[in-house]
Amino acid sequence: MMPNSEMSHSFDHQHHYSKTTAMRPAIAYLHLDHLIHNYRLLQQRASKASIMAVVKADAYGHGLEHIAPTLKAAGCQSFAVTDAEEGATLRQLIKADASITLLSGLFDTNDASMAQAYKLTPVVTERQHLQWLLEAEFEGEVWLKINTGMQRLGADDPQQLIATCHELNIALAGIMSHLACADSPEHPLNRVQANSFSSLHQSLAPHLPASLLNSAGLIALPEFQYDIIRPGIALYGAEPVALEPMGLKPVMEFTGEVMQIRAVQEATALSYGASFIAERDMHVALICVGYGDGLPRALSNHGAASFEGQRLPIVGRICMDYCLLDCLNSSLAVGDTVSFWGTSMSPNDVAESINTIPYTLMIGVNKRVRRVP
Repeated sequence: MMPNSEMSHSFDHQHHYSKTTAMRPAIAYLHLDHLIHNYRLLQQRASKASIMAVVKADAYGHGLEHIAPTLKAAGCQSFAVTDAEEGATLRQLIKADASITLLSGLFDTNDASMAQAYKLTPVVTERQHLQWLLEAEFEGEVWLKINTGMQRLGADDPQQLIATCHELNIALAGIMSHLACADSPEHPLNRVQANSFSSLHQSLAPHLPASLLNSAGLIALPEFQYDIIRPGIALYGAEPVALEPMGLKPVMEFTGEVMQIRAVQEATALSYGASFIAERDMHVALICVGYGDGLPRALSNHGAASFEGQRLPIVGRICMDYCLLDCLNSSLAVGDTVSFWGTSMSPNDVAESINTIPYTLMIGVNKRVRRVP
């Protein structure tokens, strides 16, 4: 794992690793100590509520095989993924003594069979889901998800589904809903949804556990923690509400190695489309990271990398496998490693600079980029 101080020292370690393994040195280093820090911070914020750690989409691009066991070792006993395929993969990593919730529920009878085989807890929103579980002789529990205003996944008639669960003898783990605007804490829909959920919980199933808040919801509506919160992005160190930072630490350091450095004369065109013309003599570094690795093409002529605390602008269009950096006033050399986001440049800031969200940066890191704890 990269040390938390002395970025240049950590890059020396990275360079050594890439050379000894003789693999393409585009690497996502994982600060697993930051993951534990974030988890503990969320536990403190959650007060009496427990945490269901959302590790869907390969733990937001970080690598499920690294993230889930670390959280499990830190004491996490509840996880959430997208579907049964992800659930089966996770079950093999964390074994039998933790719960795994399928946030997208079931898509067919095969999913229901997998839920039974791997002891998964599906979310249900339709009677058909319960029928599939009945056919699979399912013996576990289900979460009931209610639509309270997002108009995405959620039951519109939860009372009927609860009755069907009782009729089919399928146990309920609890009821949940999802906030549409929690990253804008003052948005009126937050309160509308929270009040709707509170009313439904009290009238339909006050004895059951309830879950409403995601990462941002913990900031927007802390009084509606109920029994379980479901943090996702906050676990990985991106602030869910940029204007109200929680003190999270980025888990992923997205890096690439310098392959070449060349002198470029004034008026020279760089990269595809000649979109950058040198306005002075300069030194340009070729980095082995491109949009095929997950570096957004929108950062072309706009973003930067970090080296020893110095910002090195991206010049020219980002290619599939490479990008170019202006390194004239830097000590950067062939074999050094630069970071595109992580401890030196937050994923929130990088995402905001291209009008996207940190989720897309993390999820976008391609499988060919090694994840190294």
